[in-house]
Amino acid sequence: MSLLVVEGLRVGYGKVEVLHGIDLTVAPGEIVALLGSNGAGKTTTLRALSGLEPVRGGKVVLGGESLNGVKAHRITALGLAHVPERRRLFSPLTVEENLRLGGYLIRDQAAELKRRMETMYALFPRLAERRLQLAGTLSGGEQQMVAIARALVLQPRLLVLDEPSMGLAPLIVRSIFGIVKRLRDEGMAVLLVEQNARQTLRIADRAYVLESGSILIHGAAADLALDPRVQAAYLGGAAAA
Repeated sequence: MSLLVVEGLRVGYGKVEVLHGIDLTVAPGEIVALLGSNGAGKTTTLRALSGLEPVRGGKVVLGGESLNGVKAHRITALGLAHVPERRRLFSPLTVEENLRLGGYLIRDQAAELKRRMETMYALFPRLAERRLQLAGTLSGGEQQMVAIARALVLQPRLLVLDEPSMGLAPLIVRSIFGIVKRLRDEGMAVLLVEQNARQTLRIADRAYVLESGSILIHGAAADLALDPRVQAAYLGGAAAA
């Protein structure tokens, strides 16, 4: 049974419609990738799901509850955590302060918040070493770890990731993707927007290809990796073995 159900989603800016009635689903314990070229509407899709862009048409349902017209902070409370493109950390604050802000919904539960933060330090040992360091002084990979950890403090049902590998070294990308797979294996639903199509299709269960605001192809990630259209557009003409 799907945790997230999106049907006929339409979003626009002014008179320009950006998403033209897209459908997608994400189930618990599943990584679903959303692929597409720049300007295809991937980030707009995530922002609409998170309540950061108004929905013009269609419906978004999380765990059986409609998200249409629901404010962003309420959507977070319902279990959707969004890690935005370029991280959006509070740079003048420490790693620990950023994680505390991520747990704002349980800020009056000091013991529980501390327990969850310690869980994040166990998941990201490098952050434990840098918990008192200013977020703005961290490397790009470390900042991405903080952004993901901050989202996970609230123990979401659905983790939405927008370009987590952007600007990161290949070794760090493999580490981040390994953590995403671990979260999936522990039962979390993940919706992943990512330019690194080859590596994304290796870890995803299913994938959708978005083109000019419409879903062009969708199916099992392994099948899409062999699709000539996906190979030509995103995999350099040939799928990895």
